[in-house]
Amino acid sequence: MRAVIQRVDGAKVTVDGETVGEIVGEGLCVLVGVTHEDTPAKAAQLARKLWSVRILDGEKSCSDTNAPLLVISQFTLYGDARKGRRPTWNAAAPGELAEPLVAEVVTTLRSLGAQVETGRFGADMKVSLTNDGPFTVVVEV
Repeated sequence: MRAVIQRVDGAKVTVDGETVGEIVGEGLCVLVGVTHEDTPAKAAQLARKLWSVRILDGEKSCSDTNAPLLVISQFTLYGDARKGRRPTWNAAAPGELAEPLVAEVVTTLRSLGAQVETGRFGADMKVSLTNDGPFTVVVEV
């Protein structure tokens, strides 16, 4: 699994003009990509990393400050544009594999005590955020 984590001062995701997930104030906006070999164990490992990674102000984590997370599925994280002009998506897991694993990340985060908002899997989403720093980290498990 691959995640792009952005420290934000507010973020939201809309689908067809409707806000489906939003966090206010300091938190993390997390784009999650799934590949073919990923498992529920990897999803849980990623969730624990997201909850404990110390990238908030003062080198604190969401678990330290109870900061919210906005988790959004993002198959394009496994796009490959090394050849030609059009990326391939061969490394991205199909929806039937990816959707439950992204849901497992969210479920595990919530079981750890996190406030989690989400996008809508497979939808055409519009994400807006204020990147705080800017601070962006890529994590792979």
